[in-house]
Amino acid sequence: MAALGKIRQRGVILIIIIGLGLFAFIAEEAFRSCNGIKSDASQQVGEVLGKKMDYQTFSKLVDEYQNVIKMQQGKQNLNDDELSQVKDMVWSTFVQNTIIEDQAKKLGLRVTDDEIENILRMGTNPLLLQTPFVNQQTRRFDASALQKFLADYKAQQQANPQLAEQYETIYKYWKFIEKTLREQTLAMKFQGLLAHCLLSNPVEAKMAFNERTQESQIQLASYPYSSIDDSKVKISDSDLEKKYNAEKLRFKQYTESRDAKYIDVVITASAADRAALQKLFEGYQKDLASGTDPEEVVRKSTSTVPYLGVPVGKDAFTTEIADRLDSMAVGQTTAPFENKFDNTLNIIKLIAKQELPDSVQYREIQVGGNTPEEAHKRADSIYTALKAGADFAVLAKKYQQTGDSVWLTTAQYQGSSSMNADSKKLLNTLNTSAVKEISNISFDQGNIIVQVLNKKHNITKYTAAVVKKTIDFSSATRTAIYNKFNSFLSANLTSDKLLKNAAKNGYRVQDAKDVTTAQATLGNIRSTKDAMKWLFDKADEGDVSPLYECGNNGDNLLVVVLDKIHRVGYRGLDDPQVKEMVKQEVMRDKKAEMLMAKAETAKSVSAAAKQGAKVTTVDQVTFSSPVFVATTGATEPALSGAVYATAQGKFSSKPVKGNAGVYVFQVTKKTKTQGKFDDKAEEQQIRQREMQVASNFMNELYVKAKVVDNRYLF
Repeated sequence: MAALGKIRQRGVILIIIIGLGLFAFIAEEAFRSCNGIKSDASQQVGEVLGKKMDYQTFSKLVDEYQNVIKMQQGKQNLNDDELSQVKDMVWSTFVQNTIIEDQAKKLGLRVTDDEIENILRMGTNPLLLQTPFVNQQTRRFDASALQKFLADYKAQQQANPQLAEQYETIYKYWKFIEKTLREQTLAMKFQGLLAHCLLSNPVEAKMAFNERTQESQIQLASYPYSSIDDSKVKISDSDLEKKYNAEKLRFKQYTESRDAKYIDVVITASAADRAALQKLFEGYQKDLASGTDPEEVVRKSTSTVPYLGVPVGKDAFTTEIADRLDSMAVGQTTAPFENKFDNTLNIIKLIAKQELPDSVQYREIQVGGNTPEEAHKRADSIYTALKAGADFAVLAKKYQQTGDSVWLTTAQYQGSSSMNADSKKLLNTLNTSAVKEISNISFDQGNIIVQVLNKKHNITKYTAAVVKKTIDFSSATRTAIYNKFNSFLSANLTSDKLLKNAAKNGYRVQDAKDVTTAQATLGNIRSTKDAMKWLFDKADEGDVSPLYECGNNGDNLLVVVLDKIHRVGYRGLDDPQVKEMVKQEVMRDKKAEMLMAKAETAKSVSAAAKQGAKVTTVDQVTFSSPVFVATTGATEPALSGAVYATAQGKFSSKPVKGNAGVYVFQVTKKTKTQGKFDDKAEEQQIRQREMQVASNFMNELYVKAKVVDNRYLF
């Protein structure tokens, strides 16, 4: 009780202590929650209609697309530009599919399994023709081949681990095609529904036919806007304001953007760097010419072109290498030569030139054993049986293999980054064996018995050793250029001083207008992620960025000035780009007024010519196709309409205001082109034209989808 009394005496103090403790607990949890939200947000690549894509999902999809492209093109790796294209493709696919799925859901559209099965049975979809399940005779997708593969895939997972990896690659490729097929079909159903909302009728068809088939020949007198000097046109602020208000919708901006100015210093090799590399290459040339193992020379040189040691097509080499191969003799080694396009020094040694098949069809039996000796002995027995007439497929099944035939193309292996001795032995055997010939190829760990079944398309193949290295700068060169640029930046800390003094110090200021977060780089310079983050997350107008080292291997030094932030909404007349556009519109209108006043006094083409108008004959003028006027260098839709409405022999009732000038004309002849009116065909053409216009529906849906693109962060 005494203790309870003490607690009651200190009740207020305890309440305060407990309250502070609870506040601290709540604050801590709130802080953790905020950090969690911030962390989640930092991992969001983007958002469409509230659907978020995190970086992990994005990376997974990029890997999926990469693997598909590698399989389709027979590549081992993608370069930076190709990878950037893949990332753009993944993002645009996510945006489009999300928008289409949202619209389809509202309309009750979906793709059923029966529809997919029907597409597979028909086998004509272009996506299906990119799979390995195409019948070579019919050139159509073979659904039974797919079903057989899927059954074999499950069996191989258990029975033959050696083939499991190959099956897994093809299986993943098929799942990608299947997913894309569903997405494509849903989009086509949505577009088809939209297309059927556009209708035409016989009256419209008849008008369209007449507008297309009635041709006019005219004598045209042109008063070009360029005939009036800009200095003679007075433009006031009120003129600009009036025009801007009339055209304001043109200047609505749906995505926030930035205008930036930047200085990009490209670090290049000095004369001393080039001389040192030239000396190295003279050594490589001597080694190759003297017969040193080419694989060893290429490896030690760290050439960017691997030595495969097998015959490959000319397209396996870069253009400057391929262009020299035909003129070289076997055994010849070139002198070092420079390729300015990719900034490299190169040497080629042509080791062999052969006429070989581009595609080989073969089947195989992989033979293993507890020991290499056991495998070799077993393979000899199988080989002997096959030579004596045994059935290849039956023997293959005996060793839990299908023995099915496969096609091997040169493109599938010539892009490899390396090749071991076993692969070389197999490829050389397939390339040089006769059709129907059976070979027993012995490897360190076992054997492969192959039979070549068919060969197609003989081409010239080359075995060549290539030493290709970038003409790179040394660390001393880099340090000197870096220090000089850094000193300039230290002496010019404000944006005004930086931009004013750049040219005096040998640096060029460049503009990057309307940069958005959708752009992967700034100024097409690679690895500018940090600069983009600064531009959108940290900078205010007039700020100068830190010095960034970017480009390929840090060979670009970059500093950025944030010039202007363009918020979502209407760009105002204070924007230089908008003001210039409006000014040009006002300039054109005022020149048109001056020229139309002049042209109105001309009652004939000859009278217009006396006023200084340029006269020419224009043939085949129709209402449906805007006429091109050579004297002004512009396409003039308004002129086409005026000519169509003017009778033969008549002079234009009033001057026509065009895009590049004012025009008067006389219709000298009207004719009908040959052709019979077909109302159904004409209505179909009208619908197709309307669909081309309506195809912009994705732009409208994109604007309304509240797309957030944070790819620049990654």
